[in-house]
Amino acid sequence: MFPPALELRSVTKTYGDFMAVDDLSLAVPTGCVFGFLGPNGAGKTTCLRMILEIIRPTSGSITVLGSPSSLAIRERIGYLPEEKGLYKKMKAWAIIAYFATLKGLSRSAAKLRAFQLLERYGLKDFAEAKTEALSKGMGQKVQVLAAIAHDPEFVILDEPFSGLDPVNQTVMEEIITDLRARGRTVIFSTHVMAHAERLCDRLSIIAKGRKLFDGTLVEAHRSLPRRVRLQTEDNVEPLRALPEVANVVNQPNGLWELELKPGADGQAVLQSCFAQQIRLRAFNFDKPTLHDVFVKLVGPDAKEAAFR
Repeated sequence: MFPPALELRSVTKTYGDFMAVDDLSLAVPTGCVFGFLGPNGAGKTTCLRMILEIIRPTSGSITVLGSPSSLAIRERIGYLPEEKGLYKKMKAWAIIAYFATLKGLSRSAAKLRAFQLLERYGLKDFAEAKTEALSKGMGQKVQVLAAIAHDPEFVILDEPFSGLDPVNQTVMEEIITDLRARGRTVIFSTHVMAHAERLCDRLSIIAKGRKLFDGTLVEAHRSLPRRVRLQTEDNVEPLRALPEVANVVNQPNGLWELELKPGADGQAVLQSCFAQQIRLRAFNFDKPTLHDVFVKLVGPDAKEAAFR
């Protein structure tokens, strides 16, 4: 079994009296896609910068690919910062090749790699274009390709989906999926749960610098009770007495949400509706989404993230 690609042990970061990261511990398995989730201002970027030694923790320790210093193994790491930017007068292929040479590739190998990546991810026709002529989405893809041009083992992407249209978001997901298929470890931060739900093998949710959840997607779903949502104009009071039902909440427009007890089957609720002659306009029984888990754990801070 491979050792973790990343370990944080009781990491804390303070700025004066402000606690940016509070006693954070986590481990990222080698070869997985790890989602670092939280609302804006949760401490995600601060954590990623500490991992890269851009800033240092106030206390605690960090190990990356078995090394206590990411700077010592920087040629094995790829990084997309939250602040995106490119040299405007350089051509797209030249940007990618330049960053590859900084990580040890020869000029010829770097140029070949740049054109391969541009073709692979739909930018071949823009290889000779100056980056100032590229759209925001294309420019961001070029910057991501520059971050992985040297074929790093460990890739850190800080808010990689920010500002991308749906088409380019799909391309970004493809890049991450391809990295995982080749055994690379990817950690990305986001406050958009849909990307994490599709991509992540494991994830951690933080808010106000503190870890609220750390585990697999399945474990995240299991952290909340399953629910039945139904719509009817009839009386639903008989459903409150069902042994499967823990709570019933009335919502607008004749909607009702029934929180089920652990292990309960939603089919029993449906059968009871038929038996009680409750006429249904809609009936839905499904597992909680990652968005539901996020909102429950993060609380009011999740509302800000939902609007960004």
